[in-house]
Amino acid sequence: MNKSTLALAVALGAIAQQAGAAGFIEDSKATLGLRNFYINTDNRDGAPTSSSRSKNAEWGQGFDLRFISGYTQGTVQFGVDAIGLYGVRLDSSRAEHGNYSGTASGGTMFPSDGNKAVHDFASLGVTGKVKISQTELKLGTLQPKLPVIVTNDGRLLPQTFQGGQITTNDIKDLTLVAGQVEHAKGRNSSNNEGLSLGGANGSSNYRTGSFVNKFYYAGGDYKITKDLTAQYYYGNLEDFYKQHFLGLTHNWSIGPGVLKSDLRYFNSSDDGLNGNTPAYYTNGNYNGFNAGKGKVDNNLYSGLFLYTVAGHTFGGGYQVSNGSSDFPWLNQGDGSSAYLTTDMQIQKFARAGERTWQARYAYDFAKVGVPGLTAGVVYLKGSDIDTIANNAGRAETTGQSEWERDITVAYVIPEGPLKNLGVAWKNAMWRTDLANTRSQDENRLIVSYSLPLF
Repeated sequence: MNKSTLALAVALGAIAQQAGAAGFIEDSKATLGLRNFYINTDNRDGAPTSSSRSKNAEWGQGFDLRFISGYTQGTVQFGVDAIGLYGVRLDSSRAEHGNYSGTASGGTMFPSDGNKAVHDFASLGVTGKVKISQTELKLGTLQPKLPVIVTNDGRLLPQTFQGGQITTNDIKDLTLVAGQVEHAKGRNSSNNEGLSLGGANGSSNYRTGSFVNKFYYAGGDYKITKDLTAQYYYGNLEDFYKQHFLGLTHNWSIGPGVLKSDLRYFNSSDDGLNGNTPAYYTNGNYNGFNAGKGKVDNNLYSGLFLYTVAGHTFGGGYQVSNGSSDFPWLNQGDGSSAYLTTDMQIQKFARAGERTWQARYAYDFAKVGVPGLTAGVVYLKGSDIDTIANNAGRAETTGQSEWERDITVAYVIPEGPLKNLGVAWKNAMWRTDLANTRSQDENRLIVSYSLPLF
C-alpha cells in the first residue's frame, strides 16, 4: 500500500468513527454538473496526413458529480471529498474522431477503442482531508490551479491529478502551498498515467514515451496590500525540468474604472535525464540538437494590463520567451494547461524565441439590462520563433510567426427555475507559417448546468 492510499485509509477510518459529529454532515454539499460539448476542428492548408486529418468533430454529454464534506469536530478535524466523472459519446464518426491514428492517449474528447471513440468512459476520485487550525492536508484526487501546475478543464470532463497537497493560511495575508503529484488522469481518459513533457511522451505511440511519477511544487501568495499581491512558486518534474515563478498582480482605481496589472516571470532549466538523455528531451530546442528536441532552457516574461469600466474591459499585453527551448509545463500528450496569459483556445504562444503581443476586449451586458450575457475577443501575434527549416539535423534559426483570434459569447441564466443553465460559443482561428504545420479553425458549442443536490 503506498503512502497516499495508507493516509487516505487512516482519514476515512477516523471519519467513520466521528461521522455523526456536528460539522461533517451539516456542512457537506453535493453538486451535479452537466456539460453538453461539441467541438469541430478544421485543419487548413497543406494535404491531409496520417497525423493531421482535415476535419475532426466530436459531441458528447458529460456528468460531473461532486461531494464535499464538512469537518469533524476537535483540534484535528477530518473530512472526505469525492468526484465522479462520466462521459457519453453522442457522435464521433471513425473518420472524424480526433484519434484516427489509434494511439492510447485518446482522441479530441473521448478515449479510443482501436481507432474509434469509445461509447462512454468514467472515473471516480476520492480525497481524504485533515485540518488543524487554518492548515489543511489533502491526499488523493487533486485539481490544483497554481502557477506551476494547472488542471485542464477544456473538454467534456476535467483533468485530475493524484497526490498530496498541504495549504496553510495561519499567517495573516500569506497563503503557503506545497505538494507532490504522482499521476495524471487526462480529460479524455479514465486511466491514471505518469507525468511527462511534450516531445518526450511519445505522441505517435503514447505508451512508448518517457514518464515519471514525481512532480514537486511549493510556493505562496502574499497580500502586500488589499490591491497588491506577490507570488513565488517552484516546480520540479523529476528528470525533466526545474521551474521558478515570480508574479505580481495589482488593482488600481483610475477614474471610473479599475486597471489590473498582471506581471509574470518563469525561469525553467533541465533536471536529471533531460540534460543528457534523448528519450527525455522535449520539443523546441534548436541550439545544436537534432530535429529540434533537446533539454529545457527557457526564461519567459509577460505583462497583461486590463482596464474595466462600465461593463467594458480593454486589455493589452506582451510576452517574451527567451532561451534555447520552448516553455515547459506538465504535458502528458492528451491536453493540458499552462499558467500563461497567452494560453488560448488553440495555441499557447510560448515557443523558443517567440515575442507575442495581444489585444483584448470584453463586455458584460448586465450594464444594459441583460445579466448573465458576456462576449469577448482576443487577438495574439507571435513572431521571431526559433525553429529549423528541415529535420536533417541542422540547427537553423528562422523567424517564423503565428497569430490567433478567439471569440467567446456566453449566457448563464441568473435566476428562476433554470438558474445556472449556461450556453457558450467559442470560435478560434489560428494561422502560421511554421514548416510542416497546418493552420486551424475551431468551433466549440457548450451547454452546461449546475444542480445543487444538498
